[in-house]
Amino acid sequence: MEEKIRILKQMIDESKNIVFFGGAGVSTESGIPDFRSKDGLYNQKYKYPPEEILSHDFFMNNTEEFFRFYKEKLNCLDYKPNITHEKLAELGRKGKLSAIITQNIDGLHQKAGSKVVYEVHGSIMKNNCMKCGKSYDAQYVFNSSGVPRCECSGIIKPKVVLYGEPLEKGIENIACYSIFEADMLIVAGTSLSVYPAASFVKYYRGNKLVIINKDATDYDSFANLVINAPLGEVFSKI
Repeated sequence: MEEKIRILKQMIDESKNIVFFGGAGVSTESGIPDFRSKDGLYNQKYKYPPEEILSHDFFMNNTEEFFRFYKEKLNCLDYKPNITHEKLAELGRKGKLSAIITQNIDGLHQKAGSKVVYEVHGSIMKNNCMKCGKSYDAQYVFNSSGVPRCECSGIIKPKVVLYGEPLEKGIENIACYSIFEADMLIVAGTSLSVYPAASFVKYYRGNKLVIINKDATDYDSFANLVINAPLGEVFSKI
């Protein structure tokens, strides 16, 4: 472990254009549950399967039930950044880290001070009326009663990517380009099993691909360095 940390530090020291690609595991140490672990949202019991609730069809056909789940389980407003978020923001301030690509929707990277964050699955912080397009903040949505409504009476939809919805093309393109241009790619806290986001890793062309995750991923054999450990344990030593 110590030797791997030493190699990681050396890679960071030698790099000028680092891109970080992270998933739910980045935020679990802030107290936010992930989706696929044994204690994750997808393994908890609800009236409907969570993966069904978080789909476009369910949102359109069972809007009230969607928001009941959304407000109870996806409200991240009171959570704070952890050591991983903070260290990444520090690397950004030092000019080492050029971009963060995240599958998370919690906004914690921005809370920690990171400036260039591509949220490929959207964010709870952004919400728009489906009728007139007016923007609303997360507090308005989470504090609303029942289905959040705009002053024009339209339903307010969180700007998060639900199952059955495509990624925003502009974000997808710039994320892939950032990875293509990076001289170091750190992938952390993700099982790399959610597509198309997981396929972004294939755009990396350098020789410093680092995967940090508690469990093995399908991309480990392509990595130059694999560290199977909690993220906080690793980033606290950088």
